[in-house]
Amino acid sequence: MRTASGDRRRCMKAPFRRGWLAALGTLGCILLSGQAARAQVAVLTYHNDNARTGQNLGETILTPGNVAPGTFGLLFSHPVDGNVYAQPLYVPSVNLPGQGFHNVVFVATEHDSVYAFDADDSGVGLLWQVSFIDPANGVTTVPPENVQSQDIVPEIGITGTPVIDGGTGTLYVVAKTKEVVAGSPHYVQRLHALDIATGAEKFGGPIVIGDTVFDGSSTTYVSGPSVPGTGSGSVGGRVFFNALRQNQRSGLLLLNGVVYIGWASHSDTSPYHGWVLGYDAQTLAPAAVFNTTPNGGLGGVWMSGGGLAADSNGAVYLSTGNGTFDVTGSQAPAYGDSVLKLATGIDLTVADFFTPSNQETLAQNDQDLGSGGVLLLPDQPGARPHLLVTAGKDGTIYLTNRDDLGGYQRCGASCDDVVQELPPIGNCHCAPAYFNNQVYFQRAYDVLKAFSLSNGLLVSPPASQSSVPFNYFGATPSISANGSSSGIVWALQAAAQGPAILHAYDALDLSRELYASSQAPADQLDGAVKFAVPTVANGKVYVGTQGSLSVFGLSTQASVTFAVNKTGTGDGTVTSADGRIDCGTSCTASYRGGTTVTLTATPSQGSVFAGWSGCAGVSGATCTVTLGSGSKSVTAVFNVQQGFTLTVSKGGTGSGTVTSSDGGISCGPTCATTSAPYDSGTMVTLTASASGGSTFGGWSGCDTVSGTTCTVTMNASRSVTATFNVQRFTLTVSKGGT
Repeated sequence: MRTASGDRRRCMKAPFRRGWLAALGTLGCILLSGQAARAQVAVLTYHNDNARTGQNLGETILTPGNVAPGTFGLLFSHPVDGNVYAQPLYVPSVNLPGQGFHNVVFVATEHDSVYAFDADDSGVGLLWQVSFIDPANGVTTVPPENVQSQDIVPEIGITGTPVIDGGTGTLYVVAKTKEVVAGSPHYVQRLHALDIATGAEKFGGPIVIGDTVFDGSSTTYVSGPSVPGTGSGSVGGRVFFNALRQNQRSGLLLLNGVVYIGWASHSDTSPYHGWVLGYDAQTLAPAAVFNTTPNGGLGGVWMSGGGLAADSNGAVYLSTGNGTFDVTGSQAPAYGDSVLKLATGIDLTVADFFTPSNQETLAQNDQDLGSGGVLLLPDQPGARPHLLVTAGKDGTIYLTNRDDLGGYQRCGASCDDVVQELPPIGNCHCAPAYFNNQVYFQRAYDVLKAFSLSNGLLVSPPASQSSVPFNYFGATPSISANGSSSGIVWALQAAAQGPAILHAYDALDLSRELYASSQAPADQLDGAVKFAVPTVANGKVYVGTQGSLSVFGLSTQASVTFAVNKTGTGDGTVTSADGRIDCGTSCTASYRGGTTVTLTATPSQGSVFAGWSGCAGVSGATCTVTLGSGSKSVTAVFNVQQGFTLTVSKGGTGSGTVTSSDGGISCGPTCATTSAPYDSGTMVTLTASASGGSTFGGWSGCDTVSGTTCTVTMNASRSVTATFNVQRFTLTVSKGGT
C-alpha cells in the first residue's frame, strides 16, 4: 500500500500582475489594526467568531443610510476556477514580500485552489494563488459520480471554510483529491497550512488526513485515523476514516492551538460516519479523534457548512445528521440527530448531548437535525445564562442550556427537556445569526425573521420579518454594525439554476429591505452556490459564486488618484504603509474612496523633514489621509540641514581637560577655548576632568548637568564654559607651652 505524497503534487501559480519576488515561506507582519487611523476588522473564521454569531461590530462605513441602489452596488469581480462554497476570509494589512501591505481576501474553490486577492483594488487583483491538483501526474479533483452524489457539482475539492491563525499568519484548509497511483484510484484528503503572505506551505505540511483506494467494488484504507467499533464499513473491529465517502463541509475551528475539522457524507452514501479530528496548529500532528457512530452508521457533521463552535471554556459544539442513535444499547455510543458538547482534554469526549424526542421519526424521514448550524449566545439573564440555538430540516428552533443540554426523552417519550422550542416553519439548511439581543433565521420557503431575547427566552412572534421568502436552501445571514448601531443583515439568496442575489435589510426592521443585487443589471451576480455566506469587512461585502469573487461597496469607493508632492530646499522619501507610494520614484497611486492611507517622511542625508500639508492627521513624520470621492494630494517639506558651532571655553584659576563623547571636542590642559561644527539636532555630551592640583568648579551654558558631565542639543550655535580652580589647602599653626 502506498500513501500519496502531497509535496510533488502541489502547484503554485505566480501573480499575473506582480512578480514573484520574495522567498517563499517568509511571513510579513499582520497588523490587525492596520495602517489606518481607524481599526480594521479581520474575518478569520466562519461566521466571524467561534460562537458563530455572524456579527461584525466594527463596520464604520456601511450604514442603513447609505446602503441603497445608486449609492451601493457591485464594484468589481475576480474570476476563479471553481465553485466557492467556503466563506471568503479577510485579513487587513498583510505585508506581502515584494508587494507591500495589502488588505487581503482569501477564497477557496472546489477546483482545489486558494486565492489571495487585494480586497480593495481591482487593478491590483491577484496577489497569489495555489492549486492542489496536478492533472499531468494524475492528481485531480474528485468527480461527483465517484462519490455517487450530485450535491456538489461539477467537481469536489475544497468545501469547508478554512480558518486563519492571525498570530502566525497561517491559513488552514482541507483539500480533497483523486490521485491515480500505479493504476489505482486513491482518494486523499490533506490538511494544508499556508503562509497568508505567500501561499507557501508551513510546518512541514501538507499532511495526509486519509488515503482510501476504491476500485468500484472493494475499499482499501491506506492511511488515516480509526476508532474501535463494529459500525458501517468496519474492518476487524475498527472503523476507518474513508477519504472517499467523508465530505468535509463544515467550517474549520481553531481553538487553543488545535485545528478541529468535521466531516459528514456525500448524499448519505455509505459507509460513512460523523468525524471530528484535531491537529496541532504548529506541528500538524494528530491531536484528537472522535466518531459519532462507531457501532452504527451515518450521523454526519455537516450543518450546511456551519462551523464547529466553541465556548470560552474550551468545549466544542456541533449538531449531527441522520444516523444511529443509541446511548444505552448494543450500538452505544451513537449520536445521530443530536447536539453534542465535546470536551477537549486529552481527546474529544462527549460531555453532554441533546437529542429530540422524535429522533427516530426524523431519521426515517431524512429530517436531519444537523442540517443547521449551532449558535452560542452571549450570556443571558436568569438561571440559565449559557444558551445555544439551532434548527434542523423540520424547522423546529431549539433553545438549549449549554450547561445541561437536555439529553433524550428525560421528561417523557414526546418531551424535549430544553429551555424552549419554537414550532417548525420551513426547514433550515442554515445557521442563525445574533445581533443586539436578537436572533436572525432565514429558513427555506420562509422569510427572514428576527426573534428578540427576553429573560433568556426567544419571543414569538418575531420582532420583525422581511417580505420575500427564499427557496429551498434558505440562507445564513451575516451582520454588520458599528457597535450596537447601524446594523445591517446581509443574506444570499441561492435561487435554483439562477444567479445569487445579495440582500441587505435594516437589522432593526427587517421589513425595510435596503438593497438587492437583482435591482440593477450591473450588479447581477454569477450562478448561486447553496449555503454560501457573505463576508462584510471595512466597507465592502465579499460574495463567492459559481465562478467568481464579487466585491460590493459604496459608489464613493470608486478609484481616486492620490498624489504626494515634495518641496523645500532639501530632499527625502515618502512611503505609504501599504507599499503603493514610494516617492522617491512612485508618487501617485489609485485607491478606492474611503481608504485611509498612512504616509511616513524620511529625510535624505544632509536634509531635515520640516512638515506636512494636506493631511487629516499628523504625528511627527507620519501623515494620515482618508480619501473621499475626488483626487487628493499632500505635500512633504524637506530642507537642507543647517550646521551649528559648539564653542567650549575654560575659566577659573586652575586647569583641566574637556572632551566630547564623539571626539569632536578635545580641549587639553593648555587649551583655553575650542570649537567644532555639529548637525542640527545633534546631542553632544561633554566631560570635564581636573588636572593635578586643580578641582572642577562647574559648568555654564549646558542643557543638563550631572556632576562633571554636560549635555547640549545643537538647535543653534552654542557656547559652554567649564571652570577649574587651583586646589587650595589650609595650614593650621598652633602654639603650646606655659
